[in-house]
Amino acid sequence: MSAARGKVVIAGGTGFLGRSLASRLLELGHDVVVLGRSAPRQPIGVHVPWDGHSAGPWADALRGCAALVNLAGRTVDCRKTPEHRDEILRSRVESTTALGRALAAIGHAPPVWVQMSTAHIYGDPPERVCDEDAAFGEGLAPDVGRAWEAAHAAALPRGTRSVVLRTSFVLGRGGGALPTLARLVRLRLGGRIGHGRQGISWIHERDMNGLFERALVDDSMCGAYLATAPQPVGNAEFMRELRRALGVTIGLPAARWMVRLGAPLLGTDPELAILGRFCRSRRLADEGFAFAFPDLRAALADLFG
Repeated sequence: MSAARGKVVIAGGTGFLGRSLASRLLELGHDVVVLGRSAPRQPIGVHVPWDGHSAGPWADALRGCAALVNLAGRTVDCRKTPEHRDEILRSRVESTTALGRALAAIGHAPPVWVQMSTAHIYGDPPERVCDEDAAFGEGLAPDVGRAWEAAHAAALPRGTRSVVLRTSFVLGRGGGALPTLARLVRLRLGGRIGHGRQGISWIHERDMNGLFERALVDDSMCGAYLATAPQPVGNAEFMRELRRALGVTIGLPAARWMVRLGAPLLGTDPELAILGRFCRSRRLADEGFAFAFPDLRAALADLFG
């Protein structure tokens, strides 16, 4: 373990995951610098503006950093118009490339670079449980995941340890999709979607931060990991447990055609609800990572209890 408590730069750190991680790192005694397009309403750490794709004065924020965490990328919770598809890809690849160029320009190779990726890189297999060695899928999300990880590999300075976290559905009350699902449940609209067997791989916000913490200090942690709890569930079970956590007994189901019709009106992609995947990390299990919330019921009880 490297026990240093130095400066951590979080690129794209103004969103839900970035705010949560920044708060946790400050608790642990790190100095935190957040690179973001716009200043957060409630600043956490030092905010440095950047555009996410070109060089600029923001590169000075990287000088002497003990770690770089890259979370930058446009949300995928949107209608997949050609423009949005292009933004989803470019925001990830260009920001990663810009970070690499900035590090090269200032001549600094941080000890570790923790890079966000997506569990959706494995596609949407209906039944197979994917681990890190599973074949990648086809389509927009897997293509973006491959390009994102390739950009990181090309940008990584020599001598910098790389940890890639292929992240699943992060459960937290401060952002992401869970608050939206909770609102639907309270409106009695939180039943299964379609047949309800599509996989939901998830991880509690506290365990996600635990993975970041370990990646920053554990020199043996290197390469790609699935950032997901060890017990993925089907959609019907997930919604049932969410209703239980919120004390709601009724949840009207939604047929696939209803989701395809309604999702664009809400500005989102119906496939985010209709499709899914079962993921489990072989590497975290082999390396003995201890999840605070390996069980969905306990995770939701902690968030809504």
